[in-house]
Amino acid sequence: MNTPAGNIHEFTVSELAGSLKRTVEDAFGHVRVRGELGRVVVAKSGHVYFDVKDDKAVIASIAWKGTAQRFRFRPEEGLEVVIEGRLSTYPGRSQYQLIVESMEPAGAGALMALLEERKKQLAAEGLFEPARKQPIPFLPTTIGVVTSPTGAVIRDILHRLRDRFPRHVLLWPVLVQGEGAAPQIAEAIRGFNALPVDGPVPRPDVLIVARGGGSIEDLWGFNEEIVVRAAAESEIPLISAVGHETDTTLIDYASDRRAPTPTGAAEMAVPVRAELKADLDQLGGRLVSALSRHIERRRTELRSAARALPRPAALMELKRQRFDMVADKLDPALLNHAAEKRGRLLVLAAGLKPAALTRDLRQKREQLTERASRLAPAAERVRRDRKRDLENWSARLEALSHQSVLKRGFVLVRDRAGKLVRSGASLMEGAGIDLVFADGERAARIEGDRKPSKRAPETPALPKKSKPKPKPRSKPEAAGQGRLF
Repeated sequence: MNTPAGNIHEFTVSELAGSLKRTVEDAFGHVRVRGELGRVVVAKSGHVYFDVKDDKAVIASIAWKGTAQRFRFRPEEGLEVVIEGRLSTYPGRSQYQLIVESMEPAGAGALMALLEERKKQLAAEGLFEPARKQPIPFLPTTIGVVTSPTGAVIRDILHRLRDRFPRHVLLWPVLVQGEGAAPQIAEAIRGFNALPVDGPVPRPDVLIVARGGGSIEDLWGFNEEIVVRAAAESEIPLISAVGHETDTTLIDYASDRRAPTPTGAAEMAVPVRAELKADLDQLGGRLVSALSRHIERRRTELRSAARALPRPAALMELKRQRFDMVADKLDPALLNHAAEKRGRLLVLAAGLKPAALTRDLRQKREQLTERASRLAPAAERVRRDRKRDLENWSARLEALSHQSVLKRGFVLVRDRAGKLVRSGASLMEGAGIDLVFADGERAARIEGDRKPSKRAPETPALPKKSKPKPKPRSKPEAAGQGRLF
């Protein structure tokens, strides 16, 4: 049997989920929760998803990108925090979640643990190495100060600089506490470093990053990673003066020098002018005394050396007398020399008259014409004589050549080594020989001895060598004309 539903309202799933969402948000529109972080996930969009838990319950939480960028620390699993936000629901999963609006570490213990972890991370990167430290200039021309323009810190620095050694000071005003302090401090350090050396705004020779004392939360901006990296990357030497002497921040490790107070930073930046002036006066007095003693000692030495020297007048008397004698001879010598040169000039000028030059040129031209006419016949006679001599020597060479002997029936005998055989006794039976005829070579071999025949072979008669008669020389030149060659 079915029971009627009566007047109970029927919700759709979306309606019920929406009603729950409004009820939760109205009842828990602003909550403050303390717990431990777990399962931290940073999405590509920049949103941060994490759990807030204790020993009995877990609440899913989300920090949107804009909120997460304002966090002064990086959320990590196991860190105890205090969160402010509102409670809402996610109907798609029937899940309630905490929308985070701000988040801080829970107490100084958590901050110190976070500080120690960040210190180890940056130290591992080498940002605190002593080799990175730069020396502070002895007397800077311009000092850049990064601090609040309204606090007592800037007044203390200016007062101390005025007492010790007034210098030109550039102030870059920044927040030194709260949200937005760390980006401003880092931007100020990088801004000073970006100034050109010869620009309209003078580039500081040293930087001072300063703040008065406070709690660890107040000084937290100087522990941010962006500030520490800016200090480590600074090309300008940097002095950190944050808090009191017992306060320590991470910028102190990355800076080139750490001052216990802002006043101490001003003392590190410049020397005491009065002390420098006193030192200069003392050194100046010692210099004057040393110069006076040195001059007096040299004067005494000069006087001692001067006693051994003769009088200057005595040294010059002989030289002056010789000069007078030479000066008396100078005028006549110059006149005689000029007259001699004038006479030689007149002689040379007489030979340079146009008529004499023309006559000499005509004689030289006639001689040249005569010798040119004799040159060609003489050269032809020499050529004929050299040709005749060449033909005679060529005929003699041909007559004495062994080729002409071979053509008359003789044979040239060589052994296999190519040596000339001059005697038959030097050949053994079976030895090979080469016979050279007029028309070529033939190989042969030596056989046993043979009895000589009774009739000796006829030896061809050698033709008598006829000595070529020299051709008669050309007739001597006509009387009165010699040979050129």
